[in-house]
Amino acid sequence: MSQTLRFLYLGDVMGSPGRRVVAHLLPKLKKKYKVDLVLAQAENVTHGKGMAPHHMRELQAVGVDIFTGGNHSIEQKQLVTLLQDPNQSVLAPINQPGGEPSWGLKTFATPKGDVLAISVLGTTFPGMPKDIDNPLKAVDAALKDATVASYAAIIVNFHGDLSSEKRVAGYYLDGRVSAVIGDHWHVPTADAMVLPRGTAHITDVGMCGTLHSSLGVSLDAIISRWRDGIKNKNEIDEHGPYQLNAVVVDCDTKTGLAKAIKPINLTVEKLG
Repeated sequence: MSQTLRFLYLGDVMGSPGRRVVAHLLPKLKKKYKVDLVLAQAENVTHGKGMAPHHMRELQAVGVDIFTGGNHSIEQKQLVTLLQDPNQSVLAPINQPGGEPSWGLKTFATPKGDVLAISVLGTTFPGMPKDIDNPLKAVDAALKDATVASYAAIIVNFHGDLSSEKRVAGYYLDGRVSAVIGDHWHVPTADAMVLPRGTAHITDVGMCGTLHSSLGVSLDAIISRWRDGIKNKNEIDEHGPYQLNAVVVDCDTKTGLAKAIKPINLTVEKLG
């Protein structure tokens, strides 16, 4: 007999403002939507570069179950031990330069059945140290011994800079996984849908952090760098209002395929 497994996926959690807005809103969202599982894009959790273990624990305490990865995932060296452990709920992409494929492919038990989570990088990222392995071939290898019907859900996070790659990846995996959730832009797209063969997809889910910013970074820092050529570092904008972008996805546990996907885009003026 099939059941519905409902998961919530949070867009890039950007530094302290991202952690704070998640802490403020996630418990209410879990209660409102009665979700079985919460995933979050975690490559920007600690000052915009990777995720320190103590920040991971901070987010676990407010209800995040699984942390997906991106191009900054392994920049926090303290996290590597957790990535190496299949029982830890944090992933780095299966095709991450300097990482291992096993870091981005982990199974998690839920009351509704096992969930397979896969994290993968697109091919274009400025400053990456070497060529990134083909993401479609990497996912094919990850799914070699897995069928969507053998899991309550298979959730693929595609962390990429190109909308074309994220869009095509959804259709490439349509019917083979429950969901393909794109992120990295920090800007939500308006194309959340269940594809023809039953895979939920969105090109980019967005971010959690400061609203009036450049993807969570201070506008002053970005504009002076762009306009005047000033060499400076990204500074996380700490000022409100704040945004939380996510999607809620319903999966049929018998088939593993998606039944619905709903975007959530919230703003908060102040955080307690």
